[in-house]
Amino acid sequence: QVQLVESGGGLVQPGGSLRLSCVASGTIVSIGTMGWYRQAPEKERELVAVITSGGSANYSDSVKGRFTISRDNAKNTVYLQMNSLKAEDTAVYYCNADGTYYTGSYGHRPYVRWGQGTQVTVSA
Repeated sequence: QVQLVESGGGLVQPGGSLRLSCVASGTIVSIGTMGWYRQAPEKERELVAVITSGGSANYSDSVKGRFTISRDNAKNTVYLQMNSLKAEDTAVYYCNADGTYYTGSYGHRPYVRWGQGTQVTVSA
């Protein structure tokens, strides 16, 4: 199986910065696209940023120029550097990844996994 564990959330003042991390572990054969999504209270989950295994990144318009997604393939880790944070960035941030994993008897199977989420609160 594959698990994703996020870290790095917390409380920060407007204009501040945070760096989120997400580590994938398990019987991983490959990791394709990794990404960050967020869900604010009473709102639907939305895409923040995604990055392919080759390093190509895309961002939502609301975070473009303020957030940077990156990954370390050797560590199965994706990062989200968040600068110039605003109150409207307050949400639970979720990591997502897809790829293939080793099942043992059944060989390789595809997966899509979500992390448990980490709270980011931007407030004075």
